[in-house]
Amino acid sequence: MKSKIDYSLYLCTDRSIMSDTSIEECVEKSLKGGVSVVQIREKDCPGKEFLQIAKSVKEITRRYGVPLIINDRVDVAIAVGADGVHVGQDDLPCAIVRSMVGEDMIIGVSASSLTEALKAQQDGADYIGVGAMFATDTKTDAKVVTMEELDRIRREVSIPIVVIGGINKTTLPDFIGKGIDGIAVVSAIVSQNDVESAARELKSMFHK
Repeated sequence: MKSKIDYSLYLCTDRSIMSDTSIEECVEKSLKGGVSVVQIREKDCPGKEFLQIAKSVKEITRRYGVPLIINDRVDVAIAVGADGVHVGQDDLPCAIVRSMVGEDMIIGVSASSLTEALKAQQDGADYIGVGAMFATDTKTDAKVVTMEELDRIRREVSIPIVVIGGINKTTLPDFIGKGIDGIAVVSAIVSQNDVESAARELKSMFHK
């Protein structure tokens, strides 16, 4: 059930910066290290190639019993039977996505303000990705969210919150006591020489 999802270590893929030779290899190593959600987030990937990647990664996440989320591409999420889809503020509105995918699919929505977070919850989102919390090279145009705004969102929103944007071993301790449900990471896992160990260390730090 969707209410049982562990959002603690949420991986977003990015082929342009990963240390492994394939997304499949990177994802499997990260899952061995404790990643609890995988999002395929390949902004410059043609549709047909994106679909093939999604199919192959779905086989891996299924073996590990971990949800697969597709970024932006609702059509691909439906086509491969993914567990969910994540949309930003400039993508299809959450309410429309919900009407397309039904009640069983997970929907995540990016939010950088309390207003956006409340709207996402109202429209049927299952979780919110709040960020960017810090400046990040993987999304250079992202608005940075203050810790004070994160606190406001956490007080007012009842659905799970995953923080994203510049989250790594150095910045993770800043979220102690913030009541978040998970951290979404890109380079802190995919760019590391030992992906599995990097994931395991972040997972341990989050739970401590």
